[in-house]
Order: sequence, then structure tokens, then C-alpha cells
Amino acid sequence: MSGEHARPSSTLFRSASEPPSRGAKHGRRTGFGKRLRLRIFAYRDVEFLSTHVPDRAGPGEECLLLVHVRKVVGQIHYRVCTACGEGVISGVDIDDHLHSTGLGTRALSHLRSRHPGTTWRSTLTLRATRDLLRRMRIPAASSASACAHVRALGPAG
Repeated sequence: MSGEHARPSSTLFRSASEPPSRGAKHGRRTGFGKRLRLRIFAYRDVEFLSTHVPDRAGPGEECLLLVHVRKVVGQIHYRVCTACGEGVISGVDIDDHLHSTGLGTRALSHLRSRHPGTTWRSTLTLRATRDLLRRMRIPAASSASACAHVRALGPAG
């Protein structure tokens, strides 16, 4: 007996087919696996490079570049007044695919470790950056709270 007699002849029952191919074993993951791989990527493969912004007026304007291989995947623009010990974060730009990986938190922690003893404030009002800065306990800056040295340099841009 070949076993053909046990299969139904009606079209109501579909034959058991193979499950659809999912591609490569480490191909496109979704959900938790993808988030975990991106978080590991953000902590292991992204380097920080600090640079002075040449086209800005004044000495305290700097930029922290977040670099993967030779591609900039994010930037943190900030000013530091060493006389007062105050810093103002004026821009946080991280590639969309690296949001929710902890890269912003890691970058701001790196900034705090590069400038110990500096009191940080922020001029950012966008929701995503505002949430990041609130988690890092960096308050919003008002123009009255800025030191005289930072005000003399002009508005942060």
C-alpha cells in the first residue's frame, strides 16, 4: 500500500505543504531580535569623534559625531563655557533606524564624561529629543539662565 488511500479527495482539506521559506538564518529579523541586534550594533560598532564647528562664531561651539565605519550616523551639537562650567546642547540628530537603540543615551553619557563638572542644559523642544533629555535629567535652558559668556557668543543654532 502506498498510503494514497489515506488522503482526502475533497478540496475542503488542503494538503500539508511546507512552511514558507524565511530566507537566510540571520536575515531580516523582526520584533525583539531586530531591536536587540540594533542595540548591540549601536554599543559595539559606533564611535564618537569630537570636533570644533568651524563655520560657527565663537570658541565654544562643538559637535560630537557618531560614526560607523566612515559614515556619520548622528551628531550632537553643543557649546561649553569652561569659565562658568556650563554646557548647552543645541542639536541632537540620530539616523531614524537607530532610534530606540540607546545610542542617544550613550552619546550624552559620553559627552558628560568628556566634560566632567559641567552643568548641562538644552535648547531643544522637539518631542523625541525632549524625552531623551528628560531621561538623562538635562533641563531645558532659558535665555536668562545662560551664562554671560554663552550669551556673548550669540544664539545656539
